[in-house]
Amino acid sequence: MTASPQSPVDRLNAIMARLRDPVGGCPWDVEQTFQTIAPYTLEEAYEVADAIERGDWDELKSELGDLLFQVVFHARMAEEQGLFAFDDVANAIADKLERRHPHVFGDEAAKPDGAAQKARWEDIKAAERVAKAQHGVLDDVPVGLPALARAAKLTKRAARVGFDWPSTAEVLDKLDEEVAELKAEIAAGDLDKARGELGDLLFVMANLARKLGVEPEDALRGTNAKFVRRFAFIEAELAKDGRTPDQSDLAEMDGLWSAAKASERSS
Repeated sequence: MTASPQSPVDRLNAIMARLRDPVGGCPWDVEQTFQTIAPYTLEEAYEVADAIERGDWDELKSELGDLLFQVVFHARMAEEQGLFAFDDVANAIADKLERRHPHVFGDEAAKPDGAAQKARWEDIKAAERVAKAQHGVLDDVPVGLPALARAAKLTKRAARVGFDWPSTAEVLDKLDEEVAELKAEIAAGDLDKARGELGDLLFVMANLARKLGVEPEDALRGTNAKFVRRFAFIEAELAKDGRTPDQSDLAEMDGLWSAAKASERSS
């Protein structure tokens, strides 16, 4: 009788087990730990986001595979230590999705709109925190998130219990206050305090983004892409004369930057 073919996920798990085999596996894969692999997991998540931002769907397929491999890698290490296996990971998220969507999988008749569903989701998460003895409002906001994303999540969570400015006007006032404090510390030459004030300024910016309904990481990612695009324009214009940016000066490059902006507006 012919053996039934492996599912793609089973094949991937088998490959991972082979790579982690102390006898005949890959030495690099064998020596990895949760701690050493975690940075790669974050990197792969960012590469997924980058492919989406660029609308490169073939690349997205590849990057999603890389991210899935990270999940398989962590699950394999956990299985080796008798902690849990890949199926436990899949079941855990399946259980969570069913639990957090009672209007779909449970007996709640109402089908809430988007805003109501988000509020219901947060209520369910709050109940889960209580069940896990995480009673603080901010208890499960991951420390490992990028700082700007974590700031936005912290302010969002605090706002749910009323710790929030009434409108964007108060946030903008606070922004002006933080800028003034940063300028004062820079003028005083106290770089340690300036560092703290800069952090305060970024935190207020994350708050402002939340009030405007903007994801700060997305906004900054877009600006990064814009900077790269406009600087590439500068390099291309200088290359027409056989020069590079280090053979130019700020005034010329600033003029080319303005030309890049004008070109974008007219296109």
